[in-house]
Amino acid sequence: MKIIACNSNRPLAEAVSAYVNLPLTKASVRRFSDMEIFVEIEENIRGEDVFVLQSTSYPANDNLMELLVCMDALRRASARRITAVVPYFGYARQDRKSGSRTPISAKLVANLITEAGADRVLTMDLHAGQIQGFFDIPTDNLFAEPVLTRHIAEEMSGDTSELVIVSPDVGGVVRARGLAKRLNADLAIIDKRREKAGVSEVMNIIGDVQGCHCILVDDIVDSAGTLCNAAVALMNTGAKAVSAYVTHGVLSGGAVARVSSSPLEKLVITDSIQATEAVRVAQNIHQLTVAPLIGEAMQRISHESSVSSLFD
Repeated sequence: MKIIACNSNRPLAEAVSAYVNLPLTKASVRRFSDMEIFVEIEENIRGEDVFVLQSTSYPANDNLMELLVCMDALRRASARRITAVVPYFGYARQDRKSGSRTPISAKLVANLITEAGADRVLTMDLHAGQIQGFFDIPTDNLFAEPVLTRHIAEEMSGDTSELVIVSPDVGGVVRARGLAKRLNADLAIIDKRREKAGVSEVMNIIGDVQGCHCILVDDIVDSAGTLCNAAVALMNTGAKAVSAYVTHGVLSGGAVARVSSSPLEKLVITDSIQATEAVRVAQNIHQLTVAPLIGEAMQRISHESSVSSLFD
């Protein structure tokens, strides 16, 4: 078993390496003066089970290309099996035709990863479950839910009597319901109407949140407009406090400032995407590590044992 880290999330790769007690394979991932990507594997990996860890976060195209070039180098170096470990799968929001003459970019990226030499894919909290079917190779979709659940239970000191798990939109109800079931908490749903991309308007709240500690749950926070609008609506409806737990903290543009000035008591994200300096210094944004979860899944894949039993 070998682990190779590209440049998108080196801290997570090092944490995974420490968990599995295996040093990162020496590799050079660099750019020429015109920003062309060059990868050189500096150890013998012939016949090895190799895991390439790379989130396709900002800059998404550069990080995706790094992953593709790295896997091509591994295939040509005769690796026995190549697993693309993509904690955050970019382009996942383009999983269907949203209008006439629009692409399904998630399928295109799946094809690129397969053609570059991946034998299997390991990812986490895909934006849409059907993306697993876009791959013609085995694909494991991990869930950050156990990590988030553990942290919420610790923060609430085991008392979930006033806790309400809130889905920020109808599409996230399954995710929110699963978390509510684990915590034995109530469920609420925010019904919103999105007039155009990047702009959301909260319409009404389904469920009782009066005097409750509300926790918004989602898979991706990008501009944070939806979360902040939801937090305002919940507080206006009588919620005692509002927090948010999100797997992938994209937090682009003015998202960090928006979260900092919102009614959100805290926003908890995972380290599937490397935190920017703005995220690190924000008072109400906290990061949990998913390195043990990813490391355990990698070991189980290497040993040909069950990954799904991690979530039973």
